[in-house]
Amino acid sequence: MPASATKPLRVAVLADSDTRWKWGALTAQRLAPADAGIRLDGYLLRGRATPTARQLREVGVRADSLREVTGVEFLRTMGEESYDILVLALVGGGVQAMLHGLRHAWGSGERPVVVTGYVGVVYEKLADGLLLRHGADLVLANSRHDADRFRAVYEGVGADASAVTEVALPFLGGTPYTGEHEPYTVVFAAQPSVPDSRKDRTYLLNRLIEHARKHPEREVLLKLRSKPGEHTTHIEELPYQKLVQGKDLPANFRLVYGHMGEVLDRTDLLVTVSSTAALEALHRRVPTVVLTDLGVREVLGNHHFTGSGCLASWDQLDAGHRPVPDEEWVSRQGVAADGSYGTAFDTARERIAKLLQRPGGLPPLNPYYTPETAPGYLPGILARHHLGPDGAPLPGAPAADKEPGPVRQIVRRAARGAYRHGVQRVAPVIRRMGEL
Repeated sequence: MPASATKPLRVAVLADSDTRWKWGALTAQRLAPADAGIRLDGYLLRGRATPTARQLREVGVRADSLREVTGVEFLRTMGEESYDILVLALVGGGVQAMLHGLRHAWGSGERPVVVTGYVGVVYEKLADGLLLRHGADLVLANSRHDADRFRAVYEGVGADASAVTEVALPFLGGTPYTGEHEPYTVVFAAQPSVPDSRKDRTYLLNRLIEHARKHPEREVLLKLRSKPGEHTTHIEELPYQKLVQGKDLPANFRLVYGHMGEVLDRTDLLVTVSSTAALEALHRRVPTVVLTDLGVREVLGNHHFTGSGCLASWDQLDAGHRPVPDEEWVSRQGVAADGSYGTAFDTARERIAKLLQRPGGLPPLNPYYTPETAPGYLPGILARHHLGPDGAPLPGAPAADKEPGPVRQIVRRAARGAYRHGVQRVAPVIRRMGEL
């Protein structure tokens, strides 16, 4: 199925959130040879985090086609369409379900090269997430550090580790930082689920506002991921937009949305708990701080930045501290501030080219998890995506053969709104009640 000199490379991306769509689409573009045309078809998996039109505009990645699908509908489409590369930009369980569904749909027939990976820093559920991604032809690691860890996990359970391929985050780039702006601009990159408690989120918000008051000559921006009612990769139960209501805000403090790269264009100091935005900033040599106020803990993800030279507290920032990143740490994280970023995807492109030219085509997908190796785990993952133990769609699985009519659209919107209300409002209350 390799693309000819006159025929563009056909690439499909299946994503389940705005961030994963951004990662998947940009990865697809970076995986294509520089001299090859590309046709990019996007599929958005229907669910709680399906991105809105506004979120897709903010991501700013263009596709030749883009549509929302159920998992079963996507599998049927993959059985009918012919692609060169398929990028699965999903949470681990979604990747595993699609690998088994695709194995059933394709069998031993012709198929594309299947690629998956991670949107950013991998700081939790390393073994779980990796083994759920096993079976793809390429499992992308965003740094040398991650590639070493990924191979160790696969080899440790006796799984084939040859799919692990070192690349870099596909959305790094932009103009390198050259000096302070007027006014000097501090940006706090908010995260939907880190930290997760009202107390901790309110603390961070108050410290940000306090920093703006102490430094009236600075512009202080709270960079938000989504508007209330929208979902991202992670559920945001306590949006900062609501926490800020009723507070007396200084004139130099603002809430902003938009593309992270555009915000970094005017940033002099990027502050976060553990956002991937820190790596984007470090790539551009923007001064970057990863906060220690709430501790350096695995649950926060900031433990990933130990050794980076970026860890600091609000007290230090208020006093004028400027972080100096450790160059060796930055290099191992695939940030490539040294200019080597342009070649970060060369190995992956070479591997894909060889797979596309493989005599006799590609063998059937072969995930580590099977009904034999994980009989108490895999069937549940597949069932959540309406697939049986063999990867075949279960009877009555939801599919969309045509565009829903006006009444069905209204019902679907109402149902999705009710679901999101339950996730964002009712579930947290129930959890808090259970902690009393």
